[in-house]
Amino acid sequence: MPERGDDMSDSYEFENNARDDMGSVNHGLTQARLAAALIDDERFSVVTELSLDISKFDLGNYGIEAKDEIKPGVCLYPSSIDLREFDVVKMTDMPLLAMEILSPSQGIPELKRKIHAFFELGVKSCWLVIPDVKTIYVYSQPTEYGVFAMDDTQVVDEVMDIRLPIAKVFGRREVRTVADN
Repeated sequence: MPERGDDMSDSYEFENNARDDMGSVNHGLTQARLAAALIDDERFSVVTELSLDISKFDLGNYGIEAKDEIKPGVCLYPSSIDLREFDVVKMTDMPLLAMEILSPSQGIPELKRKIHAFFELGVKSCWLVIPDVKTIYVYSQPTEYGVFAMDDTQVVDEVMDIRLPIAKVFGRREVRTVADN
């Protein structure tokens, strides 16, 4: 197996197959909070960890060697996507928005390559979310992005017309005790 510093060591195939246990507390909480913050927007259906069918695409230029699927952490589809009588394991329709959440076992370069690939697949907007530094990069193009952190009040995605309070993603919920009531 290649060492971490080798060119192909952080290709998607390696990451997806060799370390499919990329979760952590920060990663999981951030993913759940993003989905929860967007779930009430009636324009969209929010789906987590959905496999996208890439069998008709060659994403090798981005270091993504996966042949059949790529899986964003969170994606948004039009609200017409809903529960189905016969489930779909791999979506052929690409999402409007794909979000990648950095986990401790990933590197930013590999997620940036995935973002470039998502745009080639037809995704309109991509977010790179970094829980440990409470920062979200909102990409409108593969090399054009805005950066949002806790000193900002909102994450703004102009392409998707989304304005999301950043505290809903990274802020700590107020803990109430019995004495507070």
